[in-house]
Amino acid sequence: MSKNYFEIIRAGINSTFQDIGRNNLYHIGVPFSGAMDNRNYLLANKLAGNNDNYPVIEFAYQGPHLKYYGDKLNIAITGDVTFKIKKGDDLFDGQCYQTFTLENNDELDIISTNRSVYGYLAISGKFDLKYQWSSCSVNTKAKIGSNKGEKISDNQRIKLKEININFKNKKLNYINTKIENIRVIKGTNFNYFSEEGKKIFLKNEFKVSKLSDRMGMRLEGKKIENIVDTNIRSEGLIKGVIQVPADGNPIIMLSDHGTIGGYPKIGVVISADYDKLVQLTPGSGVKFQEVDLDNAENLFKLYDLETQNLISQI
Repeated sequence: MSKNYFEIIRAGINSTFQDIGRNNLYHIGVPFSGAMDNRNYLLANKLAGNNDNYPVIEFAYQGPHLKYYGDKLNIAITGDVTFKIKKGDDLFDGQCYQTFTLENNDELDIISTNRSVYGYLAISGKFDLKYQWSSCSVNTKAKIGSNKGEKISDNQRIKLKEININFKNKKLNYINTKIENIRVIKGTNFNYFSEEGKKIFLKNEFKVSKLSDRMGMRLEGKKIENIVDTNIRSEGLIKGVIQVPADGNPIIMLSDHGTIGGYPKIGVVISADYDKLVQLTPGSGVKFQEVDLDNAENLFKLYDLETQNLISQI
């Protein structure tokens, strides 16, 4: 047994191992998966002194409570997260976007995310995980990835494969922000919907349903009318595509989405806005704004440049 490990006192609501995901498997029904909020995933690894693709623990709403055994290491948490660190009888409030050192018998209690869904825990080193198709990302619906495709569980022990002994304390001044509208390009079935339905989609506000997870986000609002066919022959899906089933309420496909589907597609969330989208909590309002493909590509270049600029500050 590795002498360095975490013991899970409380697993949290939806704690899984994630990395950048797995490529080129859509033809056998396997989506990318990977971290939902890519920017916060990358920042966590950079703060911990890791390579970009190292696995982290992604958690939703309530995170895990862990006890650490072994040689000292640094940890970093990103997102809008409340957490505490216990060292002996002393309890400290943690701060996101900076490193903290854990020593033998220290505890890390990730209490909750705040006004957001996902947070990320990176360590200065590597978890001892099995890879599947060049990724350890867990897809619990398909039972794919490390940890036998399952969420982290209470009383589980998580071994560390290695610790980076050259870690340095780091801090980034960064605040997660929201955007007024989620920008989209037209979907392949945009003309299946009435003019009034298109207007509702692009002008009205929808609410994020409680029926949302890593696979998809269901929205609630005024019905979007389909004037052609509410079911089509199943076609390939991509992350961010917006389907509209017969009830007229949109469903946005997220990182663990099915790779084919038979509902008409009214739009696709642009890649630059995906991180902001997945952090919307149930009950949040969503308004869509149409952009063309050229604008979507330029906005992604700007998003990527901003992300790289943040990474360069660490």
